[in-house]
Amino acid sequence: MITWLDSIHHDGSPLYVQVDAAKLGANAKIRLRAAVAAPIEVVFLRSCPDGEQSMVAMRESHADTVCRWWEIELPLHMLRTGYRFLVRGDGRGHWYTAAGVQAHYPTDANDFKLLADYHAPAWVRDAVFYQIFPDRFADGDPNTNVRDGEYDYRGQPVTTRAWGELPRKEFAPIEFYGGDLQGIAQRLDYLADLGVSALYLNPIFTAPSNHKYDVASYEEIDPHLGGESGLQVLRRGLDDHEMRLMLDIVPNHCGATHPWFVAAQADPYGPTAEFFTFRKHPDEYESWLGVHTLPKLNYRSPALRELMYAGSEAIMRRWLREPYQIDGWRIDVANMLGRQGPHNLGHKIGRGIRRAIKAERPDAYILGEHFFDGTPHLQGDELDAAMNYQGFTFPVWRWLAGFEISSAWNQPWADTRPLDTAVLAQQWQAFRAAIPWQIVQQQFNLLGSHDTPRLRTILADNPTRMRAAATLLFTYPGVPCIYYGDEIGLAGGGDPDCRRPMPWDEQAWDVDLRAWYRRLAHLRRNAPALRWGGFQLLYAAGDTLAFLREAPEERLIVVVRRADDGLRALPVHHGGLPDGIKVQELFSNATETISGGMLPLQGSTLVGQIWRVGN
Repeated sequence: MITWLDSIHHDGSPLYVQVDAAKLGANAKIRLRAAVAAPIEVVFLRSCPDGEQSMVAMRESHADTVCRWWEIELPLHMLRTGYRFLVRGDGRGHWYTAAGVQAHYPTDANDFKLLADYHAPAWVRDAVFYQIFPDRFADGDPNTNVRDGEYDYRGQPVTTRAWGELPRKEFAPIEFYGGDLQGIAQRLDYLADLGVSALYLNPIFTAPSNHKYDVASYEEIDPHLGGESGLQVLRRGLDDHEMRLMLDIVPNHCGATHPWFVAAQADPYGPTAEFFTFRKHPDEYESWLGVHTLPKLNYRSPALRELMYAGSEAIMRRWLREPYQIDGWRIDVANMLGRQGPHNLGHKIGRGIRRAIKAERPDAYILGEHFFDGTPHLQGDELDAAMNYQGFTFPVWRWLAGFEISSAWNQPWADTRPLDTAVLAQQWQAFRAAIPWQIVQQQFNLLGSHDTPRLRTILADNPTRMRAAATLLFTYPGVPCIYYGDEIGLAGGGDPDCRRPMPWDEQAWDVDLRAWYRRLAHLRRNAPALRWGGFQLLYAAGDTLAFLREAPEERLIVVVRRADDGLRALPVHHGGLPDGIKVQELFSNATETISGGMLPLQGSTLVGQIWRVGN
């Protein structure tokens, strides 16, 4: 049931937070909206400067036929300013935080947060990313391909596969298809047409496996992927297409063939021995999840920190410079970095990496892999974003298919019951509420990756649900990323099946699905409401999810259904939308008029609708 409490709204978008530049010492105008008929007597802004609570009454600025607005100036005297609202109405006090309306005094954890002197990568909010597993996308130079038996990997000779053959699990890390950086460069026109503006590549540094997470050198690009010259070719092509490039780095561990580790095994007193943790030299040591070929790096070593990120010629700095000029780093297993038993240096290392990268290039994007709760690293002093598995991907999977990632890993705790729509909205909100809005709008949203089954397989080839998922990807706050091939309906189960080669024969494509992705991608890149607009949940019940994205320039209503639950009119009055206003559905061009606080819904579409609200 919708009540006046549901009309209370604030987020960090420009309609609600107005500040010329979020710098220390500046004042931010904070605004709150509620229904014109809401029985509100007074609204207080609660902040906590220097640890002491401050309660200041907001002034009511204006009202129209549907909304009342309150506003106040909030001084930014701290790098991270938390605030919330106390709304007095119906003779009671209601606390309002990023987690919603609460009757009890809330903790500070879910306060709205505003960052000062924060170096955001401004280009990210406008981006559409595309993730590529380099060996599987396109073969641009067969002369660089791995040859059958060229070398042994863990006692087995490497092998090659013909393009289009399915990966074999028993050969997962040692079979190669020949994809390379030149091949990616040759397909940039395809990506530009799709609407892509940024690439995320899985590791390309020299390593013996096809996935390259067992890095043998952070200083060179794998020659089988085209080497440094191949990266320069790609960089020039990306510049011509005005595209960005993010590379994948593995600072948590290296491969057992890395010279640092080889030297440490040979000499327990050598200069690189402190980079690792030996329980019994030379063959018992800490590794990633016990995988012997992936020895874990020990960040208690100042020398390692200098080499990896802190020094002027550090690895994470040099690839940001000419001639490669990458635009960001995706940090593998960021949840584990710098953590080893009692030695928990995760936040220290995260802050150090940020200082180094931003000193080298303030607009670089720092993305962390995190399958769990990455929000402690998303407070403005470490990562710019995390791969938003828990805050977006996983609840979408469970809502649309009852699929939980732990079931792909055959874990006994997997819960494969579909999520209630309200629970989906609750999980989304929990992960938004825990971080500043400046971080929310650059969170890395995805529907699958090289580490998960593919969307088509998760959704059991259901075309309408694939389109529904894509609609959510491109309309939810954050930056969308397409996993290569998802746009043409590429299937695949768990690793390595999710790493099938990209089919370039258009006869194998779902062309209607690609057209849907293309339209959404171009909409996302051109719609202010989707690039920097706020987010208000309008409806989450039955099989229907609806939300409002609003910016000063534009308002959009997004409606997505997983089944026809019979809903034929959507309540929107609490979103500040007056009766009599016209709306147009962007894909069908259908028009409707809001009446009685409701938006009539067109038929029983299960794909998704995006309605532009008239002025």
